Amino acid sequence: MNSVKSPFRRRATALAAIALVLAIYAFARMPEASGGELAKLASKFRFERQPMPEVPGIPYRSVREVHPSLKRISAWMSSIGAAVALADLDGDGLPNDSCRVEPRTDQVIVAPVPGTGNRYQPFALDASPLPYNSRTMAPMGCMAADLNEDGRMDLLVYYWGRTPVAYLRRTGTAGQASPLAMSDLLPADLLTSGERWSTNAAVFGDFDGDGHTDIWIGNYFQDGARTLDAQADGVEVMHDAKSKSFNGGRDRILLWQRGSGGSTPSVRFREVTDAFDDLVSRGWTLAAGAVDLDGDGLPEVYLAHDFGPDRLLHNRSTPGHPKFVAVEGKRGFTTPASCVLGQDSFKGMGVDFGDVDGDGRLDIYVSNIADQFALQESHFLWLSRGDPALLKSGIAPYVHGAEELGLARSGWGWDTRLADLDNDGVLEALQATGFVKGKINRWPELQALGTGNDGLMHDPRLWPGFRPGDDLSGSNVFAFFARDAGGRYRHISALLGMGSPAVSRGVATADVDGDGRLDFAQANQWEPSFFFRNRADDVGSFLGLHLLLPVGDNQSFRMRAGHPAADTIGRPAFGATVEARLPDGRRSVSYADGGNGHAGKRSPDVHLGLGKLDPEARVHVAIRWRDASGAFRQRTVEATPGWHTVVLGEEASR
Repeated sequence: MNSVKSPFRRRATALAAIALVLAIYAFARMPEASGGELAKLASKFRFERQPMPEVPGIPYRSVREVHPSLKRISAWMSSIGAAVALADLDGDGLPNDSCRVEPRTDQVIVAPVPGTGNRYQPFALDASPLPYNSRTMAPMGCMAADLNEDGRMDLLVYYWGRTPVAYLRRTGTAGQASPLAMSDLLPADLLTSGERWSTNAAVFGDFDGDGHTDIWIGNYFQDGARTLDAQADGVEVMHDAKSKSFNGGRDRILLWQRGSGGSTPSVRFREVTDAFDDLVSRGWTLAAGAVDLDGDGLPEVYLAHDFGPDRLLHNRSTPGHPKFVAVEGKRGFTTPASCVLGQDSFKGMGVDFGDVDGDGRLDIYVSNIADQFALQESHFLWLSRGDPALLKSGIAPYVHGAEELGLARSGWGWDTRLADLDNDGVLEALQATGFVKGKINRWPELQALGTGNDGLMHDPRLWPGFRPGDDLSGSNVFAFFARDAGGRYRHISALLGMGSPAVSRGVATADVDGDGRLDFAQANQWEPSFFFRNRADDVGSFLGLHLLLPVGDNQSFRMRAGHPAADTIGRPAFGATVEARLPDGRRSVSYADGGNGHAGKRSPDVHLGLGKLDPEARVHVAIRWRDASGAFRQRTVEATPGWHTVVLGEEASR
């Protein structure tokens, strides 16, 4: 006898699948917060916005001249270049100076931070007499460091179209404030190869553990590319795949060799290209970060790659011989492949480190594209969930926690920044967002490119057109995330007066006036950039440390309250790590940042929010570093809240 199934029984499998999807969606959705809860959260913060200084004289533009084969995607090719760094350049002891790349003019502008006094006039860096052709080259980022180890801060600028240039300080006395002008800086090539690089990321660190500051260079287009040469012939090469592209420019390590000060300062680096696997080296790097994750005094490196998997590299170097090995996370039964560290297929564009969950270990915050009605990848928050010693066996002990904590989505992300802006001991998360601002939505064309044949990807003549006037995530707003009482991060930019669309690239933080409240600068693409002074009223206590490696003959360990001055001359101890233990048992960790991220470079000063703490309370602080001779050292000191200067000399115990 034939039986007749009911419509429901015939569709039982499909209905069960739909029910499962709906259940998972309901479970995974971010719980909503009420307007009152968000307003209360936002009330802890207040910022005063000021425009960043400019140097007039060059007409503004809004698109770059590019190679003829790239002209149909000129807006895409013009989408990066805005950058900003905050540091102490004039020697007054405060990180109240800025170095900013202005893409509308291709100037690199050095100036006092707005509101910190007219200590000198803003000026633009001039690379002459070094080879520099503004028709085929453009600056992409600016960084500050004492490159030649004379106790005075220098600048490093990296470019599309050439190797980086150092601007060495040749006037002024170490430890004493003095005005700054272009005549005080001497342009110098780090290398003499004359190669054409397309550098989008760079970070300082003692990568081989010899006591000197080295430079990691993250390149994007293939070496020798003529992306900005409108008179060149041939066809420029783009990515060779949408998710596993390994045909980009080669990354480099520049090892410090020697340096000298005086009126004609100099510095020399040695290029190393064989310290890591070729598939790592040839990723399309948009951001890089370096920090010691396993406590041996050697910085690990995280590379955020476009169109390919990000890489976490374990440092196994010895002096003069850098060596890095890629490590990967372990995949669980329910873990998507792209949510395993080292196995993603997303578009990494920013990276920062911070202890998000308060367990005393650094986590990793990474930008991807996570824009509604566009491309919903996920930003990464790699939470430390295992013994860091596992790195030595090739295992990255991190799990993806962005969705759980509310940081998975915001827009087309770029720089990320973890910082405690109200000193309550909990990190806020900042993120530059947006790609191209225009009137014609080109997401359908970009999605078509994403579903096309990988074999056609490398030829820009086969890409959809992305020209001036087109829009890709141009309505994104700068992302400011604060953590609510339930432990989730909430996007509160609109409540802080930051809700207007802005295509931004770099975020740099620093306490520019020494009041203990972190301020930040925002570098925007093809529009004005801004500085945000922290005016919050009800903030907690803080511990600030200027960590310096000694220069000259005085190598003793010294610590005193206040900011650097003539009695505490040194160079930034990039990569030194700090763990503070508070009287109530809480732990807070941080490090001296050597320029982590895409286009924003924070001050290397260590800043820890302590919450509500007695101003006379004693905080136990453990410092670990490589000294000027390369020896790994550690020391525990006691400090009261406030700013302190520490010269990390050789008398500390190993």
